[in-house]
Amino acid sequence: MAKSNFKNWAESKTRKLGIAEFPLIKICIIAFTLMAAKLLPVLLSLDWYWYGIIFVLTVAEPVYKIYFKK
Repeated sequence: MAKSNFKNWAESKTRKLGIAEFPLIKICIIAFTLMAAKLLPVLLSLDWYWYGIIFVLTVAEPVYKIYFKK
């Protein structure tokens, strides 16, 4: 039940955002990721395929919801 309450809260907050804020959020996430990589070089020491695996695992649910869920 707490998950549903959080989802409702998050949806109510994102409705207040305009179309310009979503690209800003993406830029902020990219900047934070680059900062974390700069501060923690061990993050960049992984082989390339680990980043591919992380990408596939994180993109699977949104793609499923967008294209296959009715």
